[in-house]
Amino acid sequence: MTRYYTIDSANAAVPELEGIVRVLGEQRAELVRLRDQVLAGGGGSGEGAQKAVGDRGARPDATADPQLVDDLRLTRLRMQGLIDQMAAGVARIDALGLTLRDIEHWLVDFPALVSGRQIWLCLQRGETTIGFWHGHEDGFAGRRPLAELV
Repeated sequence: MTRYYTIDSANAAVPELEGIVRVLGEQRAELVRLRDQVLAGGGGSGEGAQKAVGDRGARPDATADPQLVDDLRLTRLRMQGLIDQMAAGVARIDALGLTLRDIEHWLVDFPALVSGRQIWLCLQRGETTIGFWHGHEDGFAGRRPLAELV
């Protein structure tokens, strides 16, 4: 069953949500940094990245530098740890009944009911309170100020 937020209950959830999304953003940035590091270490061919993060069955060839192989394995483990932590953060947001649209821009939608119509109350980076909403079909491009909510 969907939990619907009022403006007040959505605003009350913002501090907890900000903490979760801030950490997700940091984790995402670190994951991207590690991915880029792996790609650079693989000579840009993607082979290093495949061995580090994608193909669990891939075995380094006998001529590979053992230090490079160990570094790639450690990086792969760090990346998987970040992915697991991020999944837990997203699960916390989901448990609040919210929809995370974009980690980098902190786009989050709160389900709400207005005059029997389902809408989204929305929040993005830099906003400390709910000030906008949009219809289910409109998406972020259809964001409108709460003052226009009828």
